[in-house]
Amino acid sequence: MGTDLSWDDQRIFLAVLEAGSLAGAGRSLGLSHPTVRTRIESLERALDTVLFTRSVNGLAPTETAEELREAARTMAMASSLFVRQASGTAGEIVGTVRLSVPEVMGVEVLPGMLRSLREKHPRLRVEMSLSDSQADVLAHEVDVAVRTAETRQGSLTARRVSRIPLGFFASPDYVRRRGMPATMDALADHDLIGPDRSPSDLALAERLGPLFAPNRFVLRSDSHPAQLAAARASVGIAVCQVPLCEADPRLMRVVPGYVVHFLDVWLVTHPNLVKVARVRAVLDHFAAEFGGPAPARRSDP
Repeated sequence: MGTDLSWDDQRIFLAVLEAGSLAGAGRSLGLSHPTVRTRIESLERALDTVLFTRSVNGLAPTETAEELREAARTMAMASSLFVRQASGTAGEIVGTVRLSVPEVMGVEVLPGMLRSLREKHPRLRVEMSLSDSQADVLAHEVDVAVRTAETRQGSLTARRVSRIPLGFFASPDYVRRRGMPATMDALADHDLIGPDRSPSDLALAERLGPLFAPNRFVLRSDSHPAQLAAARASVGIAVCQVPLCEADPRLMRVVPGYVVHFLDVWLVTHPNLVKVARVRAVLDHFAAEFGGPAPARRSDP
């Protein structure tokens, strides 16, 4: 086997792995089904191995393909980083910055911050990945991660920029129909919206006591935007970020004054990117928008 393999073929291989079908990979890459099939067959010949077998559910990766998954992902992230770095000019705030953001913040909080960021730096471009899972900043999967948990990943630069209280919220219509619960005990007579399988969210619910056992929730979802939408639609009472929800006329705080939890917000980046102008601009902007920068520190293994 020669060592000169096409990165395009490896990129298509990763797309097929993630999509589970040739057609799905083709849609994600903007390629035709026959083109994807031909490139996979070419890669298999070059590697002298079988990468996929057909099954009733689509394409099943072989053991060899699974062993190559992480290497292909690493190359894809390196390629993406290469493009982002090439998009900028040294010392100028221009180019692309890739962000990882928790779902609810990406939907409800960051759009306004991004608007003002773009007003200040119109030559800046942003790629935003919405996920409550932590992106691999160390491997350059993203340039900046907004996290609501302290990072444990080694050798990253982390800055805590905010401490957001969480409270109970419902729609005005729900309160008109069901009344205003003024105490925690009063929630026993109300419909609650809560987590489904998220370990951290279930642990928080457990700390709140038996009223928040999973069988008490009329709606369970690990999607915080879905919980918020359900509260706005009068399905029940949800836990939400206080500053966000107090500014929303579609919601009102119940059990006023009770703080469910404080959510620490961290900005995380690779130490090699801290002095890159476009990354620095994003970090400083978000720090100011979230409420002012705290001292930067390193998170060591």
